[in-house]
Amino acid sequence: MYEAVHVAPDGDSPATDVVERAARLGFEGVVVLARDATPEHDALRGASGIDVVDGVEVVAPDPERASGAVGGRRPNHTVLAVRGGTDRLNRFAVENERVDVLTRPMADDGDVNHVLANRAAENGVRIEFDLGPVLRSTGGPRVQALRDLRKLRELVVDADAPFVVSAGAPSRLGLRAPRELVAVGETIGFDPDTVRAGLREWGALAGRNRHRRSESFVEPGVERGPYEDDGGSR
Repeated sequence: MYEAVHVAPDGDSPATDVVERAARLGFEGVVVLARDATPEHDALRGASGIDVVDGVEVVAPDPERASGAVGGRRPNHTVLAVRGGTDRLNRFAVENERVDVLTRPMADDGDVNHVLANRAAENGVRIEFDLGPVLRSTGGPRVQALRDLRKLRELVVDADAPFVVSAGAPSRLGLRAPRELVAVGETIGFDPDTVRAGLREWGALAGRNRHRRSESFVEPGVERGPYEDDGGSR
């Protein structure tokens, strides 16, 4: 299973600390989501012994500026996410096939409805179940986070939209082992297999995108490959 992590300056911990802790917690790999940080992914992979995926999270105040960032960064990163949190940003993300993941869709003033969930399904944009607010908040904010996740789960299931699961950790101390995330999911009504599938999806997404960026890939269903001349006429 994989997790998505935030690194300095986006998060509070250097990439090395975050990736090493993820390895100790039993993850097979991590998607490093960064904005201004430029971690050495190959070095991190070698030091930690787990897969380290080059990712970026676009954080913008509005769809117009998010669009420019997506266009500029898409060719250079294996996984591209857009942080939601407003209705306009959420809509922009799920309607854009260049976006892999809509993160934090229910944060701040954000919301998701059936229309957006269906658009995510049509465009293959994964919606993030961010367990962070449940793990790190108390009282009223935690109750609201629980409501938001349950609503989001129902919408995603109804639309058969793709999804990922994350602890939304702002630092290495915010990471949780896969079994802990499964347990948290169960307490708020998620099937354990759903949580595991959402953690695996980060890795599946990385594998798909790496293949698409390879020289053999032309388009879905079309590959370049070696062909031997049998000496006959054609």
